[in-house]
Amino acid sequence: MRAVRALFGPRPARTPLRWKIAALAAATACLVAAAVGVLVHLWTAHDIRSRAEAQAFNAVYSAMDVYRRTGSLADGAELDPADLPAALRHPADGERHTAYDGHAEGNSGPSYWAAQRTGGPGSPVLAIRVNLAPQLSDLPRLDAAMAVASLVALAAATPVAVYGAGLLARRLRRVAETAGRISAGDLDARTGPTKGGDEVADIAATVDLMADSLGQRLRTERQFTADVAHELRTPVGGLLAAVDLLPAGETEDLIRARVRDLRGLVEDLLEISRLDAGAEQPARARVPLAAVVREAVLRTGFEAELVVGEGLVVGAEQTVETDPRRLERIVGNLVVNAHRHGAAPVLVTVQDGTVVVRDHGPGFPPDLLRHGPRRFHTGAAERGTGHGLGLTIALGQARLLGAELRFDNAEDGGAVATLRLPG
Repeated sequence: MRAVRALFGPRPARTPLRWKIAALAAATACLVAAAVGVLVHLWTAHDIRSRAEAQAFNAVYSAMDVYRRTGSLADGAELDPADLPAALRHPADGERHTAYDGHAEGNSGPSYWAAQRTGGPGSPVLAIRVNLAPQLSDLPRLDAAMAVASLVALAAATPVAVYGAGLLARRLRRVAETAGRISAGDLDARTGPTKGGDEVADIAATVDLMADSLGQRLRTERQFTADVAHELRTPVGGLLAAVDLLPAGETEDLIRARVRDLRGLVEDLLEISRLDAGAEQPARARVPLAAVVREAVLRTGFEAELVVGEGLVVGAEQTVETDPRRLERIVGNLVVNAHRHGAAPVLVTVQDGTVVVRDHGPGFPPDLLRHGPRRFHTGAAERGTGHGLGLTIALGQARLLGAELRFDNAEDGGAVATLRLPG
């Protein structure tokens, strides 16, 4: 069955939860890969420098031993080289020192120097230089390998994340569909047992518990309404018979009017109870829509301007397949509500299978626009007094016809009720 009412506008476009989770997983994987890549790069660079420093330090020891025994330079050792860092030009006597030189020129990249004085003060400084360029040239290749490995891992992890997120999204969607069915009036809708034993299962159990509680309350309310209506029907009928025995006069007219109102209330309650119980079935027939609406307006006894199509006179107009008695009931209730709780002029427009009833009063209260009409609840005080049954019956009859009944407020003031028939 089609939705009976649309109290809210169309849903904005939204991104499915599975894609949000997958995007979050992919972003997390990228951050982890970037962090690991930076750490590996820094650790590798530090390791290269540490090994170069140790190599230069040990090479100076060997070269110094050869120099002192033979007077020759070995292992690339130099005496007082011109490009020796300033920190090593005056080392302490007999001690070996190292220093990092970040200067790069041609194939000679950053270097580590180690130096030691060959003798006492003023003696030459023996120094050895270890070029880091060959080792550091491997870093870009290492970074590229890390990037490729990260992309491969990301490509493998993303489908897994999408699949896992899809499982979670399906479970949540099942809970949401159940809640939507309950909101639409299906009090028997339940999510049932949900696998996982996690928060989603807790939400599903809570929705089912809420549905049980709500269903029990609604059933109790409907049963109470039906019982009250049936119990009042007999004494009200007796009151009507007793009124006929009263002498004619003002008192008799006043009592008859009040009893008539009470009978109308009881009939409304009975109608609501039948709609709640699903005991009503529409008797469909193809009828001229504008003629049925015009008859419904005339039966109310209130004045209303009827417009068909583009302001055409009622005549040969569109026909619809519906229950004319129930359609008259809906339109009549909307017109009566517009006069009782709104303000004239009341305009009834018929066009393309749609009936729009508009008044120029204060409009529908916000609570009715949010939650729809509720029995024995009239909303704002400025809309007058009443039992809140007219719109409730109209909504129930529209549901029975498979129609959509929408309540809005016009921008320039006034309540607007739109009935859109199926087909």
